[in-house]
Amino acid sequence: MKISHHSVHQPKCGVCQKHCKSFESLREHLTGPLAKRTCSESFAERGCKFCMRIFDSPVFIDEHQEMCCLPAPAPLGTMEMTCTEYLIYDPPENIEYGNEAIAMDCEMVGGGSDGTLDLCVRVCLVDEGEKVIFHTYVLPPIPVTNYRYEITGIKESHLRDAMPLKEVQEKILQILYNGESIGIVRLNGGKARLLLGHGVQHDLDCLRMNYPDHLLRDTAKYPPLMKTNLVSHSLRYLARTHLGYDIQTGMHDPYEDSVSVMRLYKRLRSQKHQARQMDLLLASARSTPSSTNGYDWSYKETENMNPDELFDLSKPNYKCWCLD
Repeated sequence: MKISHHSVHQPKCGVCQKHCKSFESLREHLTGPLAKRTCSESFAERGCKFCMRIFDSPVFIDEHQEMCCLPAPAPLGTMEMTCTEYLIYDPPENIEYGNEAIAMDCEMVGGGSDGTLDLCVRVCLVDEGEKVIFHTYVLPPIPVTNYRYEITGIKESHLRDAMPLKEVQEKILQILYNGESIGIVRLNGGKARLLLGHGVQHDLDCLRMNYPDHLLRDTAKYPPLMKTNLVSHSLRYLARTHLGYDIQTGMHDPYEDSVSVMRLYKRLRSQKHQARQMDLLLASARSTPSSTNGYDWSYKETENMNPDELFDLSKPNYKCWCLD
């Protein structure tokens, strides 16, 4: 028996109530060449192309889409600040950020003989209010052989007084741990912050840092944001499709990317799902899979069940961000 892992946390058609693995498959169901006619017509009349919701009346669409379509964040290079982008924006000492997530983005240049080794030379962290809490240029541990200027906008002069990698690691962990002990962070997180990113594990690897998996939220690997074949979308595509604006049209900006990741996370976290007690338990700790792939019922027992009964037995195979 094939397990579908359908749950209340999956994107769902507002007309026929079909559950989809991702927003892309829902979009194909509503607007694709093989879209169901009744669903397609209803969506065209009273659906939001950003969040894919279908409203009871088309009267609400224009007002809703104005809120759903967000303005693009201003890149760091054009923000009005009291100091230049060559300086470091240090977080205040001994401050607690509350139960908030932190979004991080890194800019990479090339190292090694052929310039293909990714080296982090710029990092930016923003809070849920989209404020910069840490931004600096990073002195890489090995020489840079390709600055990738067309993409990064970084030149040798930017790294002349850059912060050493070890100091960058310490400051980032100070923000993320939020005064919590390493043991508690690894066990259940405690007061530690969630770390958001797009390909966040790659950024951590380039910073030569480790952070517990249960505190990471990755827009590149979150199933509802992935393609139907479980391949990641680019952050540029996600921002245009779900937030309504373009990023990375020229040189990449870490603040612009961090804010876009934060907005995606907050939008999906704010979804109102009727989470069952089973989902809450799975969110805190996954049960050990059995010979039936984690399910304690057999094919024969499900033969006579109706779709609603089967759905009630179904378990999600990922933790929904609405449970954070």
